[in-house]
Order: sequence, then structure tokens, then C-alpha cells
Amino acid sequence: MPKGGSVAKHRRGLPQLDGRPFLTDGGIETWLTFADGIDLPEFAAFPLLGDDEGTNALRRYYEPYLVLACERGLGFVLETPTWRANRDWADRLGYSADELDRLNRRAVALMEELRDRHEREKPFVISGCIGPQSDGYRPAERLTATAAESYHRVQIATFADTAADMVTALTLTYTEEAVGIVRAADRTGIPAAISFTVETDGLLPSGQKLGDAIEQVDADTGSAAAYFMVNCAHPTHFRHLLDASDPWLERLRGVRANASMKSHAELDDADELDIGDPEELAVRYVELRDRLPHLNVLGGCCGTDYRHVAAIAHANA
Repeated sequence: MPKGGSVAKHRRGLPQLDGRPFLTDGGIETWLTFADGIDLPEFAAFPLLGDDEGTNALRRYYEPYLVLACERGLGFVLETPTWRANRDWADRLGYSADELDRLNRRAVALMEELRDRHEREKPFVISGCIGPQSDGYRPAERLTATAAESYHRVQIATFADTAADMVTALTLTYTEEAVGIVRAADRTGIPAAISFTVETDGLLPSGQKLGDAIEQVDADTGSAAAYFMVNCAHPTHFRHLLDASDPWLERLRGVRANASMKSHAELDDADELDIGDPEELAVRYVELRDRLPHLNVLGGCCGTDYRHVAAIAHANA
């Protein structure tokens, strides 16, 4: 049993795999920075878990999404604010390995609290969020699959020792890191979802096609990933790649799109947040669902907030 006696509710059978619709949240780091005015060194949200003020800010961020899910009668994937809670980013921020472990556990405990307060008839799934070892857009180095497995196993093992139902790796840029994460999760006994990001041409930053990346991860892991997603890209960046005859589309269940159509480089250099048009983004999701037969986990990424996810939920009802 995990420390503290908490038990995962859905680890042995993720309800989103049944095809029922699920929401998840939006762009947590951009919302905290631009809307809530919180300074996030290294764009990391996990340090907020270190005190009551920061934890309350996270509660304020998540709760409107959970109310929305209840109002719409939809399931929800509660993604922990731990995208950068790994060794490299923690080192830059001055956190020890023990401190990092405690903060990852606190993140799951916060998700449990929110789930217990808001969950009604539809299931809320707790997911331990994993980010890339290096930069989310331009990795300084590319790990081998073996090195990635060893590197990410630490955070995955922490999540496996909590009430987390699964782990989700967001904003991955190349397949070897994804393969390592899936292998580490599989050997630790917790389901893993893999989310790649793409550039404006629909290719991963590594230059690989999205479908080829998904097929390679499945080939190298025995299809051990629970499902795949795309995040931190606008639907117009990858919609043209979605040919209904491609079998890999059946593995793509989630999208967390950016509000903006800008490239990653343009977003990095921007001084102001581009929130796009929530209603227009929602229409883009409808178009994606026409091409993706199993798309059922819907949320947002950079520049999106509750308004975008509410519009997506309404348009895709």
C-alpha cells in the first residue's frame, strides 16, 4: 500500500479507455504566470506546493475545471502540477532529491483532496504529470531509451507509491524518451500516457512524423502505453496529418492544444499571452473528433484557461 494509506482507484482499469468523454485542465503555467501574476522560476509550478499560499493558488486554478466537469456530467483527468518536477529542473531550482519526492507526493495528495471534494457520478482520474528531462521544445541532449527509463523511473516510482492512477508525459519531442518512460511505468506497474508536441508543420521537433513516432514507441514497448496524446500545438499544426486510413490514429485519445497558432519559438519570445479565440479553438476540436475515432480526453495547453475548456466541452457535447 502507498505511504499514508492512499489507494489508487482506477489504476487497474482507466475509465477513459472505455471511450467515455473526459476533460482535463488548460495551460497551468501560463495561467499562473499571466493571469494570477505568480512568478514561476524555470516555468515550474511544483514549488507552489511548498507552502499554503502556493497550494491555495493551485486550488483556485483547478476548481473551476472540476465544477465544469460536474456540470457537464463528464469525467476528468486531474493532472498534477509536476511537469518540471524531475531531477534536472529541481537541481536548477535548488531542491534536493528528498524535497522533490515530497513535493511530487504533495501534488497527488492535493489531487486527492480536490477529487474527494468535487467528484460526483463520473470518475475523476489522478495522473502524475511528467515532463521532458530537458527543454520542452529544444532539448539540449537526447537520452537513449535506456537512459530515459533510468532517469524517469525515480519520479514514476514516487507516483506509483501514491494514489495516482496513471502517469502522463507531456510535451515530449523525440521517441527515445517516450520509450524509456513507457518502459519505466510498465515495470513499475502504473499505466502511462504519452503526449508528443509538434511544430507548425506537424513534425516533432526531432523531425519525425507524429504517426511514425507513435508507431515506433508501440513497436519498442510492445504497445505498453495506455494511449497517446498531442499537446502544446494548435490543431491547425497537425490536422493535415490525420488520414482516417492510418491505424495509429486509434491510439490517439487526447489533445491539449495551444490557444495560439504561433510556433514554439514565437511563443518563447512573446512578452504577452496569446489566448486566441476560445470558440474558434472549440470548432477545431470538433474537426479533430471527425478525424480521430477514439479522441475522448480534451483539454488545453499554453494560453488556454477555463474559458477554452468550457467552449470545447460545449462544442463537443
